[in-house]
Amino acid sequence: MNKKLPTINQWKELYKTAIKFQRMECWNWMWDTDLFGVQNPENAKIGYCCIMGGAGEHFALAVYLGSEGLYSYLELQSEKDYPSLDDILSHQNLLMASFEEKSFLQKEDFQVIQKIGLKVNNSHLWPLFRSYQPGYHPWFLTAAEANYLTLCLDQAMEVAIRFKQDPNLLTPRTSNHYLVRVPKKEGTGFTWKDLWIEPLPLAKNEIILKSLDKELLNQINRRHLPHQGTWEADFFYYPRAVQDKGERPYYPYVFFWVDHHSGFILDHHLAKPDQCFIEFQQQFYKIAMNMKTLPQEIFVKKEETYRLIKPIASELKINLRMVKSLKMLDSAKASMVKFLNDEEG
Repeated sequence: MNKKLPTINQWKELYKTAIKFQRMECWNWMWDTDLFGVQNPENAKIGYCCIMGGAGEHFALAVYLGSEGLYSYLELQSEKDYPSLDDILSHQNLLMASFEEKSFLQKEDFQVIQKIGLKVNNSHLWPLFRSYQPGYHPWFLTAAEANYLTLCLDQAMEVAIRFKQDPNLLTPRTSNHYLVRVPKKEGTGFTWKDLWIEPLPLAKNEIILKSLDKELLNQINRRHLPHQGTWEADFFYYPRAVQDKGERPYYPYVFFWVDHHSGFILDHHLAKPDQCFIEFQQQFYKIAMNMKTLPQEIFVKKEETYRLIKPIASELKINLRMVKSLKMLDSAKASMVKFLNDEEG
C-alpha cells in the first residue's frame, strides 16, 4: 500500500472542497440510499457514494470502495439488528468526509488545519477525513486517498444539484445498475460523463493455507490420543485495537476453543489478521498435545472456521459439524467483553 502522505496543496484542496460540500447541505434533499458511483481516474476502480445527514444526525459523504465496499454497505443496510463489532470490522471498506464537533478531531487533524491556515467558526462542525479498512482502526488519509476523496466530494455536489432538479436521476433503468461518474483526462483536469454500470461480482474470500503440518499430525497419530468430548471453536475480532510502532492500529483476531459440555475455555489466542488462519490451526495442535486428547466432535458456526478445521478433522478422524449457535463459546466471549468493558470503566 502507498503510504505517502498528502501535500499541503492536496490538504488545502480537500478541505476547500469539503467545506463547499458542507455549505451546500445536500443531505436536505438526498438520503443515504441515493447511491451513485465515481470512478477513480488513477486505477479505474469505482467508489459508491452515499450522502449522510438526512436524519439530521451524522453529516458526511461516505465512499464505499469497489464491489466489496458496495456489497458491505448493502449487507449492513439489510441487517434487522444493530450490527456487531465483527460485522462492522469485517465489512468496512470506505473513505469518509464527515463533519464533527471539534472534540472528535485529533492532534494530527489540528496540525494539518494549522499548516493550511484553515479558519472554522466554532459554532460549525469541523471537516474530518478517515480511511476505513477491514480489521483496522479508522485512520488518516494517504495522498492517493485524499486526491480521490476530493474528486468524490466535487462529483457528489454535481450529482446532488442535478438530483434536486430530477429526483429520478439515480433510478436505474436496469436492475442492479448504478449511475457512475466516469472521468476523461483533458489537459490538466478531467471531463466527466454519466454511465450506468453493473458492479463487478463480489469475489469470494478464499482462505489460503500452507500445507498441513504433516510432522505434527504424525506425532499426534503416533500417540494414539483418545477421542472424547465435544469442542466449540470460533475466531472473532478482539474489541480493542492494537498498534505496532509506526503502523496503523488493527483489531487482532481472538481464537476460542471451549468445551461444549462444561464451558471450560481450553485455549484462547490473539493473532494479527494476516496470520490468523495459520495460527488457528497451530493452536489446535498445541491444545491436543497439551491435553493428550482429541475431541470426538467439533462444533463451528462460520463457514470460514469450518474450512480451517476440515483438513485437520479429516486427518484425525474427528467429526466436524456446522451449528447455528455456540452456546458455551458465546457465553465465554460475552464474559471476556464484559471484563474488558469493566476494566475500561
